[in-house]
Amino acid sequence: MKNLWISIKFTLAMCVVLFVGYVLVLRLVAWVASPNDGEAALVEYNGKVVGAANVGQAFTDSVYFWGRPSNVDYNGGGSGGSNKATTNPEYLAQVEERVDAFLAAHPYLSREEVPAEMVTASGSGLDPDISIRGAEVQIRRVAGARGMSEAEVKKIVEENIHKPWLGLFGTYKVNVLKLNVALDAAQNK
Repeated sequence: MKNLWISIKFTLAMCVVLFVGYVLVLRLVAWVASPNDGEAALVEYNGKVVGAANVGQAFTDSVYFWGRPSNVDYNGGGSGGSNKATTNPEYLAQVEERVDAFLAAHPYLSREEVPAEMVTASGSGLDPDISIRGAEVQIRRVAGARGMSEAEVKKIVEENIHKPWLGLFGTYKVNVLKLNVALDAAQNK
C-alpha cells in the first residue's frame, strides 16, 4: 500500500512538473519567435486602443482597405474556416457573391484581376494581413473615397509593407489595421 501512495504522489508530481514545464516552454518559444513577445500587438490611434494587429477585423467602409473575408465574422473566440471543399456548390456561390461585391466596389478591375485572398476566407477566419497585390487593387477606391491622390495612398501602403521574418520566413504582407490607422493619421495631420 505504501508503494501505491508513493507511485500516486510521483505521478501527480510529474503531471504538475510536465504541465508547468510545457507551459513555460511554449511561453519561451512565443517570447523568442513571435513579435511582441507572444502578446497581442495592440494598435493605438489618438491615445485609444483601436484593435489588435494580429487579429483580423471587419472594414467595410470605402475609405478603408478591406481585409480577407471571415467565415466566423472575425470572432476570435470561435475561429475557423468553412470546411467546404472548393467544389462545394455553396462555397462556390459564396465566392461568386464576394467577387461580385468586390467588383461592384472596384469597377476598374476585371474578374481575373480580383486577388483570390479578397474573396476567400483564411483557415482561421481571423487573418489580419493581405498581400501587396490585395492592397494595390484597392488603392484607387480608397484614394477616391478619401479625396487623396493615388500616389499618396500608394506611399502609405509601401510604408506599411512587412517583409518576411529574417528575409526568409513568410511573405511580404500588409497589416490591414495598421494600414488603415496610418491612413487616418496621414489625413488628419
